[in-house]
Amino acid sequence: MFSKISIGKLRGMQQCSNPNGSISILALDHRNNLRKALNPEDPEQVPDEAITNFKKILIRALSPSYQSVLLDPEFGSAQCIASGALQGSKGLVIALEATGYTGNPMARESKILPQWSVEKAKRMGASAVKLLVYYHPESNNAMKIEDLVGLVGEECVQYDIPFFLEPLSYSIDPAQPKLSSDKRQNIVVETARRLTGIPGVDVLKAEFPLDVNQVPDENTWEAACVELTSASRVPWVLLSGAVNFPTFLRQTEVACINGASGIAVGRAVWQEGPNLSGDPLLEFLTKTAVTRFDQLTSVCEKYARAWKDYFVFPEPNSEWYKSY
Repeated sequence: MFSKISIGKLRGMQQCSNPNGSISILALDHRNNLRKALNPEDPEQVPDEAITNFKKILIRALSPSYQSVLLDPEFGSAQCIASGALQGSKGLVIALEATGYTGNPMARESKILPQWSVEKAKRMGASAVKLLVYYHPESNNAMKIEDLVGLVGEECVQYDIPFFLEPLSYSIDPAQPKLSSDKRQNIVVETARRLTGIPGVDVLKAEFPLDVNQVPDENTWEAACVELTSASRVPWVLLSGAVNFPTFLRQTEVACINGASGIAVGRAVWQEGPNLSGDPLLEFLTKTAVTRFDQLTSVCEKYARAWKDYFVFPEPNSEWYKSY
């Protein structure tokens, strides 16, 4: 299935991807999770400046490796632009959602960060936007989440900017708060089938479609990724989900061989960083973290399905701008 891609979305996707059409995004839109990582015993004592400074240091240190970065509007995006930590040649994906969720834990509600919008992200020069939603196809608020995705999709069409959608699965059974691997696979695949059909969604940022701790057999991993690829109507990229680097590296290879278009990776690359400072932090980032990211990008460039394969590109004539 091929969809037409508009000129603005095409430009944004080009900025976010590697030249061969694979995607390897450095994810650093963490807020409360990063606060906890910087001070596990008393996260509330971490000042905003410490979160911002960590992001600036990381963005600068890994700049030789990434083509695009995912940042938040509160502590990362504007600050990294203004300080020069984020180079103008790099793609920028900006998160839309408020961190965390509200409502019943069995019917989780997501919302846009107050006083933030697709329009503002576009105005500040973002290449794309990302929305995280908590979603279960059988939750009693599933339609409400679908409506939110649809609203953001409409705005992304209006402002001609790519839309990365990140649905996270969860249990709606109080007696079983942790999903079994089979249930997780069913939810991730069905979520892809439902949400990627909503107009305006351009890329699915997906969880690995099963629990690798419960299912170590890689043949089963491959089959699950094939099923996810078949369900998604748009290119999908794998999120790291706080697994360790060796696990994520193997997940990336399996996912890309079986249809993924790349990755959006955060803590699997830099998770030791919040425990360090000064020279030890810089040494870790410029050696270990850079090496990890380069390894992942190499896998994506070798095996990933190009995001371009999902779209029909525009062929503008000399009067295209008149109806734009």
